[in-house]
Amino acid sequence: MLAEIRGRSQITIPAEIIKKLGISEGDKFDIVEKDGGIFLCPVIVYPKDKLLKIAKIIKDSEIELSSQESFDTVEDMFADMGINIDNV
Repeated sequence: MLAEIRGRSQITIPAEIIKKLGISEGDKFDIVEKDGGIFLCPVIVYPKDKLLKIAKIIKDSEIELSSQESFDTVEDMFADMGINIDNV
């Protein structure tokens, strides 16, 4: 497919590509030049306050996981819960 640079360095992406990729107005792209080509990579931009909340959730879950007991076997895990799976 051919596209043409227009005023203000704008290029129209063909409708079939837009539909196929599910791109809509307002979507953002990282533009990369490599080996003489131009590549558009869709990105999602999150506000900094949302990223800080996500980072806190990850940190809290890592702390919680580090304090959890682990088991060598499924039988040991069930035994810890008071369930004898040999009788099942």
